[in-house]
Amino acid sequence: MLALVDCNSCYASCEQIFRPDLRGRPVVVLSNNDGFVVARSKEAKLLGIGDLEPFFKIEHLLRHHDVAIFSSNYPLYGDISHRVMTTLRDFSPEVEVYSIDEMFLNLQGLREDWVEYGQGIRRTLWRDVRMPVGVGIAPSKTLAKLANRAAKKIPKCDGVCVLDGPQRWQWLQRHIPVDKVWGVGRRLAQRLGEFGIVTAYDLGQANPKILRRRTNINIERTIEELNGSPCFSLEEQPAPKKQIYCTRSFGEKLTELPPLLQAITLYASRAAEKLRAQEYLVTAIHLFLHTSPHEPNYYSRSTVVRCPYPTDDTRLIASLAKGAIRELYRPGHRFMKAGVGLVELVPKTLGQGDLFAIGQPARAGMMMQTLDRVNQRFGSGTLFLGAEGVQKQWKMRQAYRSPAYTTRFEALPVVNI
Repeated sequence: MLALVDCNSCYASCEQIFRPDLRGRPVVVLSNNDGFVVARSKEAKLLGIGDLEPFFKIEHLLRHHDVAIFSSNYPLYGDISHRVMTTLRDFSPEVEVYSIDEMFLNLQGLREDWVEYGQGIRRTLWRDVRMPVGVGIAPSKTLAKLANRAAKKIPKCDGVCVLDGPQRWQWLQRHIPVDKVWGVGRRLAQRLGEFGIVTAYDLGQANPKILRRRTNINIERTIEELNGSPCFSLEEQPAPKKQIYCTRSFGEKLTELPPLLQAITLYASRAAEKLRAQEYLVTAIHLFLHTSPHEPNYYSRSTVVRCPYPTDDTRLIASLAKGAIRELYRPGHRFMKAGVGLVELVPKTLGQGDLFAIGQPARAGMMMQTLDRVNQRFGSGTLFLGAEGVQKQWKMRQAYRSPAYTTRFEALPVVNI
């Protein structure tokens, strides 16, 4: 048996942890630059606030209903996620962190009352982290996903749904549209609809060999999973990223080159930090910038530059990125967004040197280690390249951001007794 534990309205619930006065009150979290609603508490959903609603269109509605509004606070969400995942490891020796708010647990070998076991997970996470979760338990990942959905949607489940037999999972499948099945997107659902497959049950009863020929091999695996035969194993170690991107919209549109260079330096630094974290080197960098497509005289350019040698040196990556942006920049435009992508990655241990060209100096690697250690100990951004600038007028709008309660000493919550 497998369990999928999923945080309820993760970002909104993170904001409520240190604000107990917000429990039971509608809460929304906005995207970068306070553009769209990306998370809603259950109370906000009951008000009819949709996912990815533009903030400027519904601001009056949020104010009218006294909805608590927050800008995205990713350091806080990442730390709370780490605490949740660490706590869950006590319930199974074999786990897979599927996303920032989801984890699969292998329950093989345990002989438990699964409903009570799931409730124990929920009680522990609420007691230790104050994070509400739903728990779905089933023989396969796809069924566990469906069970988790039922745990959240069906009040009678009380946050835990167990699908331990065909009678139970087939009943649930009859009530779930096929596009809600894990791995079935909108386009594939439309394709399946041409064959009369409308619900998850229809898909589970279909002939896997025929559908495989008409779609792809993954649909055959999904059908097997829907019938209780696991085809997707747990991935205890996440696969290294094949590409690493850092892109942001600017807090205000930029017309001059110097602030663009500052922004691209910051993005290159963030991407290089992630590159070192997975112990890879980069050989090619993708750069782009563009204006708003909704404004006249739309301008969009991109390019790829090659590194002189495989590297993870922030200074070299930032220097190459700035040179490329200088080439892409054109005066007279109001640039809305730019980005840096590390697109050709090689493992650090397998990086092949060139007999006739110098490689990355050993001192560069030592300096990057020092940079990362300082920022890990004292907080992100403690040490940074001077080219990023100090007064960053182009930074993202985050007018409603909460304090970094768990990652900055100056933001530690104070309790008055």
